[in-house]
Formats: sequence, structure tokens, C-alpha cells
Amino acid sequence: MKLYRGVRTNCIAGIISLSLALPALAFAANPAASELASQIREKENGSTFVRVRMEVGSAEKQTLQVQIKSRVSAAASDIVYQILFPKERKGESVLLQRSGSKFSGTYFTPPNTFKPVEMTQSLFGSDLSYEDVIDSPYAWNQQAIVGSEDVNGTACQILESKPDHSSSYSKVKTWVDPRRFVPLRIEKYNASGKVVRRINTTRVMLDGNDSIPANLTVQGPRGGATDIDGSRIKRGVSYPDAEFSKDGLKQLTAPPGSPQ
Repeated sequence: MKLYRGVRTNCIAGIISLSLALPALAFAANPAASELASQIREKENGSTFVRVRMEVGSAEKQTLQVQIKSRVSAAASDIVYQILFPKERKGESVLLQRSGSKFSGTYFTPPNTFKPVEMTQSLFGSDLSYEDVIDSPYAWNQQAIVGSEDVNGTACQILESKPDHSSSYSKVKTWVDPRRFVPLRIEKYNASGKVVRRINTTRVMLDGNDSIPANLTVQGPRGGATDIDGSRIKRGVSYPDAEFSKDGLKQLTAPPGSPQ
């Protein structure tokens, strides 16, 4: 989940089946790899507020309602995730920050407990890691188009991204709809070449004239699954710097006009 826009992440996929390989000429006229990555990254940039519903777990699912505040640019990112429901976890928050290719995170538990986080740790017990939220593979320097396949009736280019800094992943493959610039499927690989995280876009929504992933299913290394509904979104939010501080983690207020 630098799932939508906060989490389009990511932040932001999962894997069902592959079929119908396209001829090489089918993607010859499509954007080059760097441009394709740049178009996806452009959707992640900006300041947004998102309300998401997360269903965590396979057997007995836990439902979390979470609000996400984010401001993302090429140079830096500030992202806050805050639990609104269930009541016993209300106020648990995490602040994730990026400066260039350096990352940091702080976890807040009410009333006044702060602790640093490791990027490989799970986000609120889900199948996303903090690293998935704050580090976008589409900002990495090494991008290549390595093929094309059909995903649920949509012809996609397969974009392979490799990190140019320390990362848990040796590479990330993304099945991209080159017409809407939407990732429909993502696979993340460890150093041994094993897929350790998969994300599947299960619904795409229109926001104005822009198509963005709204619903995701994340399959993590523990064998579980997390379903994310992030369709309630407000873009172009103006945040004061205090929102992305330790004191800001204590505040659950939403920007005016935000989706409920």
C-alpha cells in the first residue's frame, strides 16, 4: 500500500494469472521505460488526504479505518497514517519521511509514547511494510520494459525497476496499463529472486480525468492478505509543517472538505 494516492503507493500489486503475451511491436510505440515510470510517479506527487478501509488477515480479518496525510515530491516525502477505528487502537499513528533516498519513521501510541520504526516492519499489522509506503520504485534510476502481458483483459507493459540505494528488494516488476498509466499488478523480489510481496489493483476510479487505483489486495511474505479500499480522496491539500511532526501525530483532525 505508498499506496493511494497515499497508498498508491504506495505506496500501493497482487498476482492472479498471466496470459496472452503481446507481440513485440505492440509496445514499440508506447512510452520508454523512464517515461512510463515518470508518468506513474507523477500520480504519486502532490499533497493528498485519503480515508481507507483495511481488511487485514485471511482467516479472521481485522478491520481498520485509517486516514492518510501525505505530501510527496521528487526530493522528499512526508506521510502520516492514523488509525480511527477500532476504538481500542484509535490514535495509533506513524510518520514516515524521505529525504532523497534516506528514510525514517516514528510510531506514536497514545497518550505519549514514541518509538522509531524499521522500514521492513509491518504497517499496522498489514501485509504492507513501511518501506512499501515511503519508497517508490518509480523514482529509482534503473527502469526497463521487459515484456508485455494481458491483465484481466487490459494489455499491459511490464516495467522492471531496480534500486539505486539500499532496499529490501532487488527489483520490482509492475504491469502497467500504458493508456491510463495505472499499475494493475506489482511483484516485489528479494535478493534470491523470490517474490515476497504482490499487490493487485482490483478497482480503478476516475478522479476528474485521471485514473487512479482505488482498491488493492496485498499478499505479503507471511502468506496473509490485506484488502484496501482507498477511494475517498482529496487532492491539493495545504498542510502546515506541524502536521508532519511528533505533535502532529497526536492530532486526528482532517482538512476541511475531506471525505468521510
